[in-house]
Amino acid sequence: MIIDSHCHLTFGDYEDDMDLVIQNAREKGVGMILNVATNKDEYAQMVGLLEKYPFIYGAFGIHPDSIEPNNMIKIDELLDLLHHLKIIGVGETGLDYHYETIDRKYQQESLMIHIEAARQTGLPLIIHTRDADDDMAAILQEAMIYHPFKAMLHCFSSSEKLAKKALDLGCYLSISGMVTFKKADDLRQIIKKIPLNRLLVETDAPFLAPVPYRGQRNEPAYIVETFKMLSELKDVPQKKLEEALESNFYTLFDKLKKENEEWK
Repeated sequence: MIIDSHCHLTFGDYEDDMDLVIQNAREKGVGMILNVATNKDEYAQMVGLLEKYPFIYGAFGIHPDSIEPNNMIKIDELLDLLHHLKIIGVGETGLDYHYETIDRKYQQESLMIHIEAARQTGLPLIIHTRDADDDMAAILQEAMIYHPFKAMLHCFSSSEKLAKKALDLGCYLSISGMVTFKKADDLRQIIKKIPLNRLLVETDAPFLAPVPYRGQRNEPAYIVETFKMLSELKDVPQKKLEEALESNFYTLFDKLKKENEEWK
């Protein structure tokens, strides 16, 4: 099956047609969806989504753009919110220096809190990084040496240098619809070099709809276009790629693998 490894169905973009969006995904062969909540306001809605749809799982964290410097989430609070049976990841968290809306020191502090949560729970960390390659590489390097944890760089669109560093540290790289964009040649060349056993695929919906849907609201059904592009870039038949990416997802999000029979 195809797994959407990262999307945001709890965003308001889907409030009028959620059931149709889910139906579209299922008809396109999407067998599982990881919904990622990016702030505390989304949490209750996400839990409702997880409890309604058996094939949707969740991750929770504070996106760097959602950080409240005077009300930072505490580790105990974060751990408590991660206890739900169907929450299988920590994040997304990370560094976003593109608009500089949140001071870098607070972003780095928040990232370290989430790293600690990943260590204590054993859940993989879902990392957002934008225009922050050097700091992200340095933080991951130091944190992994001190106490390793599992991690995925989602919607990877950074440099080959960061890709290599992340792979050296045992991280996975998740690829979004950006890989289909006309000007994404550099990204396509990097993906060709990523080992097949470290790849995942995602939509990051409602953002970054792949060609031919670019400019529209993205949704999990559109992941098939990104999947086709990955098949071409890796020169791997689609069936083999599907099996590899599914195996990678279960390896990284191993809470799901361990508990799957219990949830059926």
